[in-house]
Amino acid sequence: MNTAFAQNINVQGTVTDAADNLPLPGVSVILKGTKTGTLTDASGKYVISAPATGTLVFTYIGYTIQEIPVNNRTAINLSLSSSSQELDAVVVVGYGTQRRSDLTGSVASVKGADIARQSVQTPTQAIQGKVAGVQVIASGEPNSLPTVRLRGTGSTLSGSNPLYVVDGVLTDDIRNINNADIVTMDVLKDASATAIYGMRAANGVIIITTKKGANGPNKISYDANIGVRQATNLVDMAGANQYAGYLNEANKFYGSGTDLIPASSLTGTNTDWYDAILRTALQQNHNLSLSGGSEKINYFLSAGLLSDEGIQTGNKYDRFTLRSNNDYILSSKLKLSSLVSYTRGDARGANFGAFSDSYRAAPTVAAKSGDLYGNTSLAGNVANPLLNIDKNYNRAVNNRVQGNFALEYKPINGLTLKSAMGVDLDYLKSTGYAYQYLNDASTFLVAGGNQSQPNSRLSLTKNDAARWIWDNTATYTKAFDKHNFTILGGITAEQFKFNSLVGTARDIAPNQDQWYLSSGSGGSQSVGNSGDKYTRNSYLTRLNYGYDNRYLLTASFRADGTSKYGADNRWGYFPSAGVAWNISNESFMKEQTVFNNLKLRGSFGRVGNDNIASSLFYSIARQNIPYYFNGQVFQGIAFDEVTDPNLKWEITDEYDAGLDFALLANRLTGTLDYYRKKTNNSLIYVGLPGILGDTQYLTNAASISNKGIEFSLGWADQIGDDWKYGFSGNIAHNKNLVEGLNGGQPLVGDLVGNFAVTRTDNSRPIGSYFLLENTGVFQNQAQIDASAQKDARAGDLIYKDISGPAGVPDGKIDNYDRAYFGSYQPKLTYGFNGNVGYKGLDLNFGFYGTAGSKIYNGKKAARGTNQLTDNIEASVAKDRWTPNNPSSTVPRATAGALQASTYFLEKGDFLRLNNLTLGYTLPTAMLAKAKISNLRLYVTGQNLFTLTGYSGFTPEILTAAGDRANLNQGVDVNTYPSTRTFAFGINLGF
Repeated sequence: MNTAFAQNINVQGTVTDAADNLPLPGVSVILKGTKTGTLTDASGKYVISAPATGTLVFTYIGYTIQEIPVNNRTAINLSLSSSSQELDAVVVVGYGTQRRSDLTGSVASVKGADIARQSVQTPTQAIQGKVAGVQVIASGEPNSLPTVRLRGTGSTLSGSNPLYVVDGVLTDDIRNINNADIVTMDVLKDASATAIYGMRAANGVIIITTKKGANGPNKISYDANIGVRQATNLVDMAGANQYAGYLNEANKFYGSGTDLIPASSLTGTNTDWYDAILRTALQQNHNLSLSGGSEKINYFLSAGLLSDEGIQTGNKYDRFTLRSNNDYILSSKLKLSSLVSYTRGDARGANFGAFSDSYRAAPTVAAKSGDLYGNTSLAGNVANPLLNIDKNYNRAVNNRVQGNFALEYKPINGLTLKSAMGVDLDYLKSTGYAYQYLNDASTFLVAGGNQSQPNSRLSLTKNDAARWIWDNTATYTKAFDKHNFTILGGITAEQFKFNSLVGTARDIAPNQDQWYLSSGSGGSQSVGNSGDKYTRNSYLTRLNYGYDNRYLLTASFRADGTSKYGADNRWGYFPSAGVAWNISNESFMKEQTVFNNLKLRGSFGRVGNDNIASSLFYSIARQNIPYYFNGQVFQGIAFDEVTDPNLKWEITDEYDAGLDFALLANRLTGTLDYYRKKTNNSLIYVGLPGILGDTQYLTNAASISNKGIEFSLGWADQIGDDWKYGFSGNIAHNKNLVEGLNGGQPLVGDLVGNFAVTRTDNSRPIGSYFLLENTGVFQNQAQIDASAQKDARAGDLIYKDISGPAGVPDGKIDNYDRAYFGSYQPKLTYGFNGNVGYKGLDLNFGFYGTAGSKIYNGKKAARGTNQLTDNIEASVAKDRWTPNNPSSTVPRATAGALQASTYFLEKGDFLRLNNLTLGYTLPTAMLAKAKISNLRLYVTGQNLFTLTGYSGFTPEILTAAGDRANLNQGVDVNTYPSTRTFAFGINLGF
């Protein structure tokens, strides 16, 4: 024994997951034939003393056991392959990783390969329908930021998108991430899992891990696809004859009594304005990466180029990305990591007003003839949308650097000290230019037009944003007997600074080389400057404890301080606790052969939301305001807004109960979760007496609840050696309610036309529709005489007389007759995904849908200022009520806007084939001579079809960003049409 001991050497290394290249904590490393052993720490590292001729046995629940001869080596790195598919995959949690079997919270994972397979710009678009309880609302516009809701909407004014953590860097925007660089996206849904992020975690957390190199030879990969995008589900507008017939009828019988459009003015022009401003767009995506490593350094380098023209004329987005992820093994105890990315985005923005104008523009006017644009003003109509696009320039160039630099030190076995500095630098330059054009035939418009821009206008915006986050943590892992625990402690600091400089000028030459503010005419320049700065400081700790792989406990606590609130309310405290019982590991389950895994979970957690502007808790004075006293003018100070100095956190408490199971040799897996979460101290605007000079102020005066259930089920198997297949589905139900305004008045949404259509009130979902109820169309005078609408005419919409000021029907229609009719928030979200493989062939598909939501068709409802000449939808022109066509659903021809009612409210349910991909991987033997490791060719389609009853462009309504976005969700006014993509791609490796 003494001789053997004298020949021992220290062997060290890192154990990772073979699929994801993520570190595996808690792997048992045993010297074969002895009881000598150790466990890998939180970073997957181990150190063991072993004979130079010995053998190490690596064991990890759910993974294939491996025996590795030492062969006189002092460093052995190893990748373990899962033996139970997804059951014991490693997932990334806050400030560390865990085996899935050790989780006590609700965490879902999506593989990077599933994300890269889809031809979408952002990774969040690629997870539509893949994670229960996650709703992703995407737009067809290039470079748009999808709206993501995890387990419902939890705030009215503080923002509801989740927190993203990219390689340790906290951010709200991941449009800079190249999908091909992603290893996994881990979605932390319940408060037990998210509470470690405290004040930022009220809306859930999505952790993105990008690729790293591994010990071994160089690997070169080239992935690319190229294809076309086209608009889907365009609204069919009335043609020239239908348009003329409708307007003439509206004016002749219900207006001034004349034909607006005489037959002599119909010259054969029949313009499809959507066809005039839309196109089939080219999109392409190219990604090149190099990875490899040695015992001292691992590296991953990648470059990506994405280009998407956009389906609107003039709209385009180009993005270039660079990434360098490196690990430097400085010694057996010290490691340095750097994960850095650079992104340059170049966007020619869409003109959203052109969609509204195309909906209303007269089809009797040509879009363009030669160099002249059609004069829609001759028809008393809206602006020519093509002219608006061509004569307005909008470009934004964004440069962004994101990185995390970490130093890990392991002074003793099991203890890891880590200091990481994350940075996010974002620089945006935006240029807007309105070309000068006049209204006579010698320039751009046919004679007589009144659409013009007599002066050119230039606007320049320069936004600089810088964020740094400094995390310092200590993690200690220890196992003895049947006990296994990991303790985390840390402190973090964060600072964000923003500066915006905006300048405008008139009469700038159209030559882009002269687009400087100083070249404008005298006195036309204006410059504005604004900014922001806030800081955060946090203390955190977490305990993970397991007994005998049966009983699990996770407890965390985080204290957060932020400069966004006053001194008395700056600190928030966020505890969580989760327990789990691995029933399948009990002795009484050993003899059964049905369940391979059965785990019961329960958790509670508290998280916060400080996603508001940093100056809302104090009043800002305006100086040098003139006022008069005794006939003299003095300079004074005014406070324009009433503020609440006691603004404080929005606090969300959440309970979760879950069940994870796997049976039939791990072929069938599933998860069931029930949750209840309530947001207290939610921010709302409360009305004020007019004597105070302001009509409302912001304060904490509401509670919002979300309750729901989620269910996921998957099956994976193979038939022989050639056939492999897998199917998975998920469904989730969520009920959202405002439970207590606590003295606040209902929050009213923005106007559509002249009417507000949403109202957020007690016992209703956020952004509920508050409308008159349309019950049909008047067919005759007798119906009118018996109704509350004595001034109506046959063919008008019938509105239900609900109540007057006294609460009973009063024989007239007014605001007292409005009622609630649902909201855009769906009752159900669901997805179904599958893959089938035969030898080298593979087929993948994914469906996504929602049910129970409503959409207010604002395009249809909000006829413009020139209401008498706005176009209408073809179905309205065709099916409108006339004495000879007594429709019960579509009213008569009308020259004005109709009241906000359920006539414009439609079902938002849909089922979409999100992705369909067919690929073929060439046999390895065919590629060996060319030194190619893999070659796969594929064709793919995105958004191939959508089954929906909604008559607009798309049932996915992406509400404009802002602090009132949640109040207006589901109101379709200027929505970018959804797009269908067909592409061909290649995956090539050397």
